[in-house]
Amino acid sequence: MRLTVMGSSASCAGPGQACAGHYVEAGDARVLLDCGNGVLSNLGRITSPLGLDAVFITHCHPDHFADIYGLQSLLRYAPEGPSEPLALYLPRGLFERMQSLLSERGIREFSEAFVPFEMVAGAPILVGEMTITPHSVQHTDPTFALIVEHEGARLVYTADTEPCDGVYSAAIGADLLLAEATLPERFSGKSPHMTAREAGTLAQSAGAGELVLVHVWPTNDRALMAVQAAETFSGRITVANEFDEFEIVAR
Repeated sequence: MRLTVMGSSASCAGPGQACAGHYVEAGDARVLLDCGNGVLSNLGRITSPLGLDAVFITHCHPDHFADIYGLQSLLRYAPEGPSEPLALYLPRGLFERMQSLLSERGIREFSEAFVPFEMVAGAPILVGEMTITPHSVQHTDPTFALIVEHEGARLVYTADTEPCDGVYSAAIGADLLLAEATLPERFSGKSPHMTAREAGTLAQSAGAGELVLVHVWPTNDRALMAVQAAETFSGRITVANEFDEFEIVAR
């Protein structure tokens, strides 16, 4: 299973960055975990977005789905004609909220571009040879961490979350833990997000094999983040940049 980071930035993208988005390939399946601003352009540099089998949106904040509107245009207005509708997995009610920005015609075309499926905590979703299982975490509204499994390999994407039992439960045994680390340490506990040190604590307590930090505030000191995460996690640590690739195999 291969992970490519399409967007490493939190809320607003720093120079040359994009917001949340992660491309995962396993067997014959191709999925996108979140689709924030700038992700679609980056994805197009390594593959055709028309080759996606599914898109997963973890929660309702625009930095995790803003490029879904561009993807809709790509699907509906390709020169060779409209593509087949793409599976879109998301929390209850978010598909309708996405359409609230659109005209009557736009709503119709949006519904033609995607087939929406409501994610349910603990209910596995099969996409080709991948199994993707949502886990509820504490952030805002419904938010889901995602466990992606293929041939025994286990990738866990925390999405946005504060430290909580739900994200710990999801992270247990991860071969690679893709963890948000939005906050500088001085802001720990002041927002429903994690710091690098807290992400390291999560990885260590869950027995993760490798830790990759994402959803990084653009002005954070990334070198310092790696040092802080290493204070609580003894495994390999990467503070991700756009287009970083990771091969995930079962330990």
